[in-house]
Amino acid sequence: MKSSNPPDFFEPTIAAFQLDEELWCIPQNISSLVVYYNQDLFDAAGLPYPAAGWTRDDFLTAARALTQDLDGDGGVDQYGASIEPSIFRLAPFVWQNGGDIVDNPAHPTRLTLDSPEALAAFQWLVDLQLKEGVTPDAVAESAEESETRFLNGRLAMFFDSRRATPTFRTITRFAWDVAPLPRGEQESGILHSDGYCMANATADKESAWTFIEFANSEVGQTIVAHSGRTVPSLKTVAASSAFLDPSKAPAHSQVFLDSIPMLGQVPIMTTWVAIEETASEEIKRAFYGQATVAEAAAAAAAMTQEYFDRANANR
Repeated sequence: MKSSNPPDFFEPTIAAFQLDEELWCIPQNISSLVVYYNQDLFDAAGLPYPAAGWTRDDFLTAARALTQDLDGDGGVDQYGASIEPSIFRLAPFVWQNGGDIVDNPAHPTRLTLDSPEALAAFQWLVDLQLKEGVTPDAVAESAEESETRFLNGRLAMFFDSRRATPTFRTITRFAWDVAPLPRGEQESGILHSDGYCMANATADKESAWTFIEFANSEVGQTIVAHSGRTVPSLKTVAASSAFLDPSKAPAHSQVFLDSIPMLGQVPIMTTWVAIEETASEEIKRAFYGQATVAEAAAAAAAMTQEYFDRANANR
């Protein structure tokens, strides 16, 4: 389907589902990576809540103060932060440094985690765990996943997209909210989006299209928005009380909308899933001290090259 940007959709969602100038899916939502934070823990530590414009230094200062041994046994009981060690989580911090994760976002031919900007962001991420100790190590993460740790009030800041909101709305023990990513040299985020697609082999295309039209209408998107699970891709619904209702946590859902102009996206290519999974395994190895940042970046580049070559051979 050839398409210019429909006027009521946020532009990044349309771009995310285009390949070779053809629109393959109708975007259902738009989200970004944000910082979920426990307001009660910030209050107890006497710290200001994170807000627009806060920096990585601000984040680290808070994470250090919020990482605590509560029972005096020498072990950490409450962690300041948690972020998944993956290329999807690393990418916005590379972009904040003025770098990129691939050589050419439009027509990528190789991974560039070995560039100075990417290596600096990668090292910053790894240092949160190995140097600063403000995030759970492999043993702690295995014992209690970070999402559960946040739910239980033992994690102050958790990096995730809008998808975590319905789960966190079950929290009754403490107040929580969301903040934008801490900035580096510049502000940047990463696009999270899902779409409705119809396969060429669909048996009943008329019924499938009827559902897609309804699901992506204002009525359909409003129904989903009330669940808290997504940020509507339709501007009218995103600006409505169905999404922005401050009486429902997070109180500052506007954070998701404010981040849209700064969103970057991973490349659109047929082998990206394999690239992402392979690179993320190397990032995870470095994050937990099983390889240096330089070693992991080099290994990721070498191990993903076949997937870049395969995708470009089929263009």
